[in-house]
Amino acid sequence: MRVRSALLATARGLYLSVVGLAGSIIFFTLAIVSIVLTPLGLGVFTTPVVFKGVRAFADLRRVQAYTWSGVRIPSPYRPLPAEHSGGVIGQMERCRALLKDPATWRDIAWLLVDMTAGFFLALLPTVLFLYALWGPVLALGVWRPIVNAGGNEWFAFIHITGQTSANLAAALGICCGVLAFFVNPALLRGHFTLAMSLLAPTDAATREQALAQRVDRLTETRHDALDTSAAELRRIERDLHDGAQARIVAMGMSLGTIEALIEKDPAQAKKLLAAARADSADALTELRDLVRGIHPPVLAERGLGDAVRALALRMSMPVEVDIELPGRAEEPVESAAYFAISEVLTNAAKHSGAEQVWLDIHHTDGMLRISVTDNGRGGATTSGGSGLVGVERRLGTFDGVLAVSSPAGGPTMVTMEIPCSLSPAPARGR
Repeated sequence: MRVRSALLATARGLYLSVVGLAGSIIFFTLAIVSIVLTPLGLGVFTTPVVFKGVRAFADLRRVQAYTWSGVRIPSPYRPLPAEHSGGVIGQMERCRALLKDPATWRDIAWLLVDMTAGFFLALLPTVLFLYALWGPVLALGVWRPIVNAGGNEWFAFIHITGQTSANLAAALGICCGVLAFFVNPALLRGHFTLAMSLLAPTDAATREQALAQRVDRLTETRHDALDTSAAELRRIERDLHDGAQARIVAMGMSLGTIEALIEKDPAQAKKLLAAARADSADALTELRDLVRGIHPPVLAERGLGDAVRALALRMSMPVEVDIELPGRAEEPVESAAYFAISEVLTNAAKHSGAEQVWLDIHHTDGMLRISVTDNGRGGATTSGGSGLVGVERRLGTFDGVLAVSSPAGGPTMVTMEIPCSLSPAPARGR
């Protein structure tokens, strides 16, 4: 295994020293010339093309670093304007974006280092391997024609003048071969580590990328939240129109009829009055259900823990609840967590075929963590039209995340995390 690794490192080092040196020189020259021509206008058109090649060359080295030595080099590049925006303006925008990206200048520095220090680091494994071969060859008699012809042969620091010095060269060559088996993979890794020092994003770039991704995610979830809110308002309007409002209108019509019949036909008026009373009770029940669907009273009065316990008692299957919350989160966070849990439990009841559900809620390290596990058939996913998609969007509004582990045959575990702080103050509404 060690021999194979050393030989592979030797071959790969030779490839990097030849192909890498040629590519670095070519791309470095083209990049410098293109940047110099930018003030003259020609570089505006050549710079995006050249640096597209530079980045492809650097990305190839990133792939080789991870595949050959396990060195992971993240990509630091900022997104560029779309290439379909043609014309001079589009070229100028891409050129400006490239020259403003710090990664562009780090790529240039890497090309310069790669053709010098990187070249020698990549070539060293091959040199050690060649020394291991050439030393014994000299000792076998090849030194004679070289010395007899007046050649001035040196093997590293050994001057070859006769059999004794040739034997010393053979011994040194064997030492180089033994050393190569141990250090060649490390030398190749050192080459990629040197590349990583320039090709990987800096701490500032990493923070900038993370901030940009966070902004993009929050922008997306904000749009989702607005769409969800609009859909929720439409649902409430529809429920009011089709339910309580229709009953109240019918009750008003019944009261008008009762008013007309109360003297002429008291018996019939009493029957209509009883029906109106029933309609008012139904309307009140529907209004209570609607309000409970918007924000359950127990959630506002007792907090997330008690609200979830009450929710678990209403489920059609047993739900074992374990909750450790030393305080209360902000009201929007509690509401999002409650309805997310409600949706996940409802999905488990409808689709999982589970006989038991375990619900765990706790708060650690500034994160509200919720896990719902069932012993059902598995196969749950966040793709397609799954209700978990809506849960993911609801949590995303608060920078929360959802993860699903649901292999075929079960069990299914849905994990939700929402960053928040808990207030030790008494629960609101008490």
